[in-house]
Amino acid sequence: EVPLQACGGGSVRAGGSLRLSCTASGFTFDDYVIGWFRQAPGKEREGLASISNTDDKTYYADHVKGRFTLSRDNAKDAVYLQMNSLKSEDTAVYYCAAAEKFTFVRNKVSWTRLDYWGKGTLVTVSS
Repeated sequence: EVPLQACGGGSVRAGGSLRLSCTASGFTFDDYVIGWFRQAPGKEREGLASISNTDDKTYYADHVKGRFTLSRDNAKDAVYLQMNSLKSEDTAVYYCAAAEKFTFVRNKVSWTRLDYWGKGTLVTVSS
């Protein structure tokens, strides 16, 4: 059983949209802040956004702010990442993770007690 699973990736044209899902099993989802990350070929992993487990407060890295939107459904143990106005540079494997806390400062992210990394899903944006 995989604790976290990201899905919903695929191929899309630049300017298009995709919605990714992160689903959890085997742990208490409500206890965790969920963060999204991505890693493009040959590049370091980068943090994208996080959503609180208590008040649904969201934080976004500067490079996705205004284009990506997070939402959460604790009843379904799921978090959704709506990605609009996709660009070719958004091509990457996208991952979700569960932690006690994520902190975003512009495009940098740190965390406290990150317990679970999800299996990723590939997003390919063609120009």
